[in-house]
Amino acid sequence: MVLASFSLKEGYWDEFELRNDDVEFIYNHLLEVETPLTPQELIAVLVEERIQQEIRIIEQQRLDGGEVYFPKEKYDVEKQLVFPALGWRQGKVVSKRAGWNPDYGDFEVIKVHFEDGDEKEFAAGFENHSLNEPPDVEGSDLPTAEAILVSHGNLLVQRLEDGLFANPDFVRIAFKWFPRALLLDINTGHLNLAEAVLDMSGGGPLPTTDLLKQLDLAVDENPKLVEFSLDLALQEDPRFDEVGPAGEILWYLKRLEPEGVQTSPLTLIYKEIDYDRDKLIPEMLELERVLDDELSHLKPVSGIGKEATITLLYPHWRAGTLPLTPRVRPFFPTAYETPRIRFILVDGDTGEKFPGWVARQEGYVFGLEDWYRERELMPGSIVRIQPGKKPGEVIVKVDAQRSRRDWVRTVLVGTDGGIVFATLKQIVAAAYDERLGIAIPDMEMLDKIWERRKINQPPFERTVVDMARELTKLNTQGHVHASELYAAVNLVRRCPPGPIMALLATRPWFTHVGDLHFRFSDSEK
Repeated sequence: MVLASFSLKEGYWDEFELRNDDVEFIYNHLLEVETPLTPQELIAVLVEERIQQEIRIIEQQRLDGGEVYFPKEKYDVEKQLVFPALGWRQGKVVSKRAGWNPDYGDFEVIKVHFEDGDEKEFAAGFENHSLNEPPDVEGSDLPTAEAILVSHGNLLVQRLEDGLFANPDFVRIAFKWFPRALLLDINTGHLNLAEAVLDMSGGGPLPTTDLLKQLDLAVDENPKLVEFSLDLALQEDPRFDEVGPAGEILWYLKRLEPEGVQTSPLTLIYKEIDYDRDKLIPEMLELERVLDDELSHLKPVSGIGKEATITLLYPHWRAGTLPLTPRVRPFFPTAYETPRIRFILVDGDTGEKFPGWVARQEGYVFGLEDWYRERELMPGSIVRIQPGKKPGEVIVKVDAQRSRRDWVRTVLVGTDGGIVFATLKQIVAAAYDERLGIAIPDMEMLDKIWERRKINQPPFERTVVDMARELTKLNTQGHVHASELYAAVNLVRRCPPGPIMALLATRPWFTHVGDLHFRFSDSEK
């Protein structure tokens, strides 16, 4: 057997783009398997097909140079031949003569002139020769499909999806693709019935299979195709919301979702504040990392540990949310496409379970307001987050303690909306951060401040200065710590620590006296 090797041109896979023949191949492949496939599954079969295509193209190009040489055949002068065993070199027969071998008898000898000027003689009419077998193409110089996917997989998947997204003949849901024309017809009656089923279930969530049990759809069709067809119809209907984590499709009635899931709570809305990060000293950058605000530009955390802790900031305490910070995000379910994910929160002490929602794009977890109140938490309380014992569950707990009265920084709101701070005895039921802890005796008065500021927001620097002025009154040395100021500003305005610390670092009325304590001077202001 003759082996003839070949390789693809350099950069072939770097320059990969979805071609029309690729689209046709994918369409036919999906038609054949009758099952929606992920882009990873599609690119795997497409890469293998591309390799085979290139093999066929190169073989044809080489054969176009003439007839493949076999020793058993006889050739006339001027005949164009191709020699697989010589790397598919091409040549022309320029002469021939008789030949004889005592072991093999009579045969012919042809002289071939190659394109590079070289001339060689070959046997012809020679029956017993290893080169009489058709050549097999050897891809020894070509990486396998598996190797290509390892080295270029992410790029190829992205290029594949770019091409499919641009093609209206294909649809995607839950990260799987299928030709639109091959889907089953899901009519308005089916969707109305699905809405009724979800309504009777309190809005959901329900998997597609549960909805299918109530719908009169063709049972003789491929079940996966029926399920995908219904998923697409639900996805394109604004009444329904897909709220399942990655790998699981769950449906919910959008009108029955909590308001804090559909729109961001007022206290979590942040209007970007420009500031110069270069002004932040190393201690400030370290504090920013420790505070772990979801609005800060922090590096993602890889992997998931046994536990993560969050110190509640007033905006999240008021909204009943947790921030999706880099440390916390890995503990909560994510999804390929859906912006909202419903899951189960579990009280780590009592085992009580209650629904939670991940608002992926907005960066928070919703559904903890009642739990905060039941556990008597306050801004500054420390919440521990742990992986659940079952998929789709997340454990939340606090270091509960017997209720006692502690001296706690307390915010007081006057009838004119002015804010002052006092250190008062307050009931404390769980561990808290002393710098971030603030007791809230009158939440409604703070709500009114947020409503007024929604219409007329005072300048950011004025808010910081006002809070600094009031906080320094609690300190005999007239100092305020950056963390304390951060917590206080967030009583009336959502803001990450960066802009606040930038003011501390650049304004003359703030003097750094060490360990991120600052003296505030009204005379300078």
